[in-house]
Amino acid sequence: MTITVYGIKACSTMKKAFTKLDEMGVAYEFHDYKQQGVDKDSVQRWVDTLGIAKVLNKRGTTWRKLTDEQKAAADASVDTAIDLLVENTSMIKRPIVEGKYKGKDILLCGFDDAEFTEAFV
Repeated sequence: MTITVYGIKACSTMKKAFTKLDEMGVAYEFHDYKQQGVDKDSVQRWVDTLGIAKVLNKRGTTWRKLTDEQKAAADASVDTAIDLLVENTSMIKRPIVEGKYKGKDILLCGFDDAEFTEAFV
């Protein structure tokens, strides 16, 4: 498995991640889930590993546009939250970086310069 960067091309946080990976010479594939969507198994895997609080972006406009009932349902059930993430990919924190690098499994959510540096040494 190679490194795959999941997200939205125009996002400023994504641009930071692309720049960092390029500077470190890390080859990656980009998966634009705005254009290509994302499958439930991937979102489930991310949530199982990182937790729903890390993967679900409650600060964005997409979350704020949900009805109170949808928000309550997502807060009450991780399965419901995952379904909402698959339907509304803008609510997934960006980027998600996943794959194998130099024999180690990588799964990062969001951009943290130090975390990227540590993961890709």
